[in-house]
Amino acid sequence: MPTYVTTPIYYVNALPHLGHAYTTIVADTYSRFRRLCGDEVRFQTGTDEHGEKIAEAAAKAGETPRAYVDRIAAAFRETWPHLAIRPDYIIRTTDADHIRTVQDILQQVYDRDDIYFSEYSGLYCKGCERFLTEKELVDGKCPDHLVEPKPITEQNYFFRMSRYQDWLIDHIRANPDFITPERYRNEVLSFLSEPLEDLCISRPTSRLTWGIPLPFDANFVTYVWFDALINYLTGIGYPDGPDFTRYWAAAEHVIAKDILKPHAIYWPTMLRAMGLEPYQRLHVHGYWNVDATKMSKSLGNVVRPRELVETYGVDTVRYFVLREMSFGLDASFSGDAILARHNADLANDLGNLFSRSLAMIDKYEGGRVPERPSGGTLTPDDRELMSAMSAMVAEYREHMDGFAFHRALQAVWEVIGLLNRYIVANAPWELAKHPRQADRLRTVLAFLAEALWKITLVLGPVMPETATRMAAALGMGERFAAAVIDDAVIWGSIPAGTVIGKVGPLFPRVEHKTEPAAAAKQPVKQEAVAGPGEGLIGIDQFKAVDLRVAEIVAAEKVAKSDRLLKLTVQAPEERTIVAGLAQYYNPEALVGQKVIIVANLKPAKLMGIPSQGMVLAAKEQLADGTERLVVATVAGPAAAGSRVA
Repeated sequence: MPTYVTTPIYYVNALPHLGHAYTTIVADTYSRFRRLCGDEVRFQTGTDEHGEKIAEAAAKAGETPRAYVDRIAAAFRETWPHLAIRPDYIIRTTDADHIRTVQDILQQVYDRDDIYFSEYSGLYCKGCERFLTEKELVDGKCPDHLVEPKPITEQNYFFRMSRYQDWLIDHIRANPDFITPERYRNEVLSFLSEPLEDLCISRPTSRLTWGIPLPFDANFVTYVWFDALINYLTGIGYPDGPDFTRYWAAAEHVIAKDILKPHAIYWPTMLRAMGLEPYQRLHVHGYWNVDATKMSKSLGNVVRPRELVETYGVDTVRYFVLREMSFGLDASFSGDAILARHNADLANDLGNLFSRSLAMIDKYEGGRVPERPSGGTLTPDDRELMSAMSAMVAEYREHMDGFAFHRALQAVWEVIGLLNRYIVANAPWELAKHPRQADRLRTVLAFLAEALWKITLVLGPVMPETATRMAAALGMGERFAAAVIDDAVIWGSIPAGTVIGKVGPLFPRVEHKTEPAAAAKQPVKQEAVAGPGEGLIGIDQFKAVDLRVAEIVAAEKVAKSDRLLKLTVQAPEERTIVAGLAQYYNPEALVGQKVIIVANLKPAKLMGIPSQGMVLAAKEQLADGTERLVVATVAGPAAAGSRVA
């Protein structure tokens, strides 16, 4: 089955940052996942190189627009290999074939009487490079650039976008997955509930020359969005190339929420005017904040992806952004957060599991995957592991297809936790001491090798370099490149006798980096720490606190409160807990999490809502003197209501 995955083409008025990296990592991961499912995949990214902001940035840099875009476009192209991103095609809007395609489409739409000439007066935002409606303004300002747009009156060409409003509403309603997550679908439908204005698609050459000339009037150049969106067609050989015929019907666009309107409204109506069916799905993600503050060049908190890779490694960066962000919602980046994920999830959980499993196969079976004795009785531990692996693969596929990458990885890590417990419960080092336990030892080691191979396969799209190392160490390097997801379902797909290789630590621990001298001088609030014997409690006092695992099944903000969330949990009975987490978590990000609660806390009313317990969270003191709460979760599978001992 064909799949066509695209990122937006990135505007080259600035160098690549974490936001660009995240979008492209998502598209690359999804492309690799679809290949793992057996699809024929076309993955495209690129750069958007025309418009007023480009001309302005080039002038500030003392360069011609062409020299400027060549330099910045090269920076984007050179960034992707550092992130293990492998697009099939990188397009530039200054490419000759793209310019030709844009002009052909403009002429086609013009000939159909869907483009007309008129005078227009409106509020123009230079940062957005478009006219804004009064409805879009916040306190009279552009919500993205926080400046008042300037009134402009000029003659331009307009696309009859309003002609296709009813069709677009019907199409969105008839295709629930057309725009995902649902919140953005609803946002677009809300916008379309008001009359849609026609789209200004030109700029006079008296104001701007750095653009694609209109084929029917040389006194105007094309509006940057009408130019940029067409890249998705140019890159696959529109109108009659074999790739266009094969891939367009399977197009899936990945974008950030700031460009929702052009992709969800301008683009489908443009395609309709051309007589083409729209793309299949539009996937919209949130923003990355840095230490709870939106990235901004003026604040100096822009995160550069190459610097992250140099510090933590490429697969740590890929894993972190996919695990940390709930797709569609905003997420926060911090050095402490990525360090914690690296050391806990990757070094401790995955890395230690892999290295000690291979070490035991090397020590007890001469470095070869043992053959599981035929006719041997499977223990409850064995059956639980087999069942958990099958369930993990099914859950992984469902979540990856739905762009819930954090949930797919959570499912994988639950199995990693189970495997670590499987080793402890079966203690191969003890089995090796007793010859009568030789068959059981071989079974345990064979199960470990099989499970690690399945984990290798599902981690391939997320952490390609680590998965390649894991496959080679398991003696499955040649099969890894051609493997499909079905190989992760079949039990026994790693042959007995396979030679295990040597591998160093997958993820060496990373210690806290020394703060820059300027930061080290900042005052840090110190908290008193109890000395030995101070503030201690007895075991009876501890036992009086009933700590239980609870699964959050619903979460919502409490009206008139900036701090409180209303959580519905199962532990195992359903109960309501009001928690002061609203400043640290979006409600949707908590749903499905297994947390630890105090189950026998005396009920209380908060903002008029009965609260039947308390969610445990760690209070972290940040370097700037502020605090944040991190909910205490359960690392492995544990039934809701399980007692925490």
